Amino acid sequence: MNAPHVPQIRLYQQWLAEHRGLHFDSYDALWRWSTTDLDGFWQSIWDYFELQSPTPHTAVLAKNVMPGAQWFTGARVNYAQQVFRHAQPAHEAGFAAVVSRNEKGRQVELSWPELRRQVASLAQHLQAQGVQPGDRVAAYLPNIPEAMVAFLATVSLGAVWSICAPDMGTNAVLDRFRQIEPVVLIACDGVTYAGRDHERLGVVAELRAALPTVRHVVMHTNLAEDAAAQAAALQAAAPCASFAAATARDDAATAAFEPVWLPFDHPLWIVYSSGTTGLPKPIVHGHGGTLIVGLALKNLHNDVGCSYQPNSWGERFHWYSSTGWVMWNAQTSGLLNGTTCVIYDGNPGGSKDKPDWTTLWRFAAEQGVTFFGAGAAFFANCLKSGVDLAACGDLSAVRALGTTGSPLSEDAQRWGTAQFRRIARSAAQQDIWWCNISGGTDFAGAFIGGHRELPQTPGRMQCRLLGCAVEAWNEQGQPVIDEVGELVCAQPIPSMPLYFVGDPDNRRLIGSYFDAYPPGQGRKPGGGDLDAEAGAVWRHGDWLRIHTDGSCVIYGRSDATINRHGLRMGTSELYSAVEALPEVMDSMVVDLEYLGRESYMPLFVVLREGLTLDAATQQRINDSIKTALSPRFVPNAIFQVAEIPRTLSGKKQELPIKKLLLGQPLEKVINREAMANPGSLDWYVRFAAARGA
Repeated sequence: MNAPHVPQIRLYQQWLAEHRGLHFDSYDALWRWSTTDLDGFWQSIWDYFELQSPTPHTAVLAKNVMPGAQWFTGARVNYAQQVFRHAQPAHEAGFAAVVSRNEKGRQVELSWPELRRQVASLAQHLQAQGVQPGDRVAAYLPNIPEAMVAFLATVSLGAVWSICAPDMGTNAVLDRFRQIEPVVLIACDGVTYAGRDHERLGVVAELRAALPTVRHVVMHTNLAEDAAAQAAALQAAAPCASFAAATARDDAATAAFEPVWLPFDHPLWIVYSSGTTGLPKPIVHGHGGTLIVGLALKNLHNDVGCSYQPNSWGERFHWYSSTGWVMWNAQTSGLLNGTTCVIYDGNPGGSKDKPDWTTLWRFAAEQGVTFFGAGAAFFANCLKSGVDLAACGDLSAVRALGTTGSPLSEDAQRWGTAQFRRIARSAAQQDIWWCNISGGTDFAGAFIGGHRELPQTPGRMQCRLLGCAVEAWNEQGQPVIDEVGELVCAQPIPSMPLYFVGDPDNRRLIGSYFDAYPPGQGRKPGGGDLDAEAGAVWRHGDWLRIHTDGSCVIYGRSDATINRHGLRMGTSELYSAVEALPEVMDSMVVDLEYLGRESYMPLFVVLREGLTLDAATQQRINDSIKTALSPRFVPNAIFQVAEIPRTLSGKKQELPIKKLLLGQPLEKVINREAMANPGSLDWYVRFAAARGA
């Protein structure tokens, strides 16, 4: 399909002019209004998306304090209610709700009425087991339609959802689920990943034994294909209910089922921090805040439209993710606006013995995907592997690329832009739009992202998002432009956490986001301080530069900073320089000077298969750093390693390795169960021991 005739954010601005008499001569003016007139902006989002409540709200922002802001007091909502508003018109227009495929080629297409029927059937099954509003339902499922069905069934009852991916080990899952005390576990018998089946019945038995609050198990036979194998899997997991049976009901009761109306801030789901040290933070978000922020982000900034609206007819939204990453939640939020979600379960890079970074592209071509999103590392791997999009099928429907997870390098962005220019079948593909976003699990949203009509600069994100009073603060706590500073959000947004589970006095919540600056500092909308009663600004933990044109660059975590000889820099710039070399597949740097020790900055590199780190390669790496950054940032030493340690969501584990090299014991600085590749740690442990000897 061609690009939408009118970008979604322009439609919103036209609506503001017509219905509010508001006209803005620049995006900066629109953004400043949205972050100073919080009531006016968020009410406009409510009205623009025609959100419904059986009871009116008495205030948009009844209490502007962080943490503890009170939004849309008196309103009643339900995430699932908003989803199913679209069931009839989307189905009548001929569009599916969910299209899914796994590595084995098994394809499932769920119509909107079928999605609604299965949700109603499972919700009534859970009700029959005594599930009440506020109860926690835990899921151990991959990125398949059944996970979306289970989520919507859970939250339609007012129960609280939480999911872990089946590629996570028993301890990692228990570190999360033990904290939330679920009453129901919805699990699967296994997954297929990287060309291999991974049986999980043993893990499910361990979870059940270690979670005494679980009184009911629903089992989805994801691996077992024929009736006999499915029966055997269910028998092995007994006592349990069959997911297929629990979603099979089709009668008057399922037809009449309606999600229950809930207070705006009723808990929706529990997500978790990456958990590099200690137990992961169990972060609770609410129905209303997640819903309204999800609509604003997906529609206005990501330019993902409703599939059955003429302006975005046939929209198909894909963002590759596992269920262990908040981008699964973001993918699911496409349903809020009546958009067909296209999902893939498996390894985007093929198997170990047969790497194939064309997998997702070919899937997108076959499914007519219009918005193609993935982690920044995916696009970097495509570049490194020499992927040729011309050989991946008909990608003519793709009009936008989404990235997140880590800063997208200029090289990767230029690669994708050039690839689409070569295969362009539309004006949109001549200069493909990159929607590069930065946000977090912490607030189930984004602070910085895309704008369909602003200029694109490779390596930058286009703007601060509407409603997000994001600033970069210097060491004195003052907002700066065109300088690197701490990313803070000076005003609340509706999807900020309600609370952490097991944190009754909010100490852990405040310590995570709100204790970096004195309460009241920078809290006045538009700039300035308020009294301490207003609470503190949100400190996100990223280094940010806001350019004079409003575009932004994230330089990595502010607790993984390089401070060489008085110059401060995030790590992403160094990675861009090093990983631009064709022989370098991955890299990680740690700077020990910043932590008050003798200056020492090692660089760890993963080289292309068959290459070794000789003097010539080291010289090329150092020269690249000197050229791109400064001779000050040349590392003290370079080491070739097999892998860079990464979290389950793909982030480099700079801070834990930094602490390990400072002599802290491994078990105190890192949680192996929260890692994608825990085996990689052994080399670093030996390295730390040798260095300390």
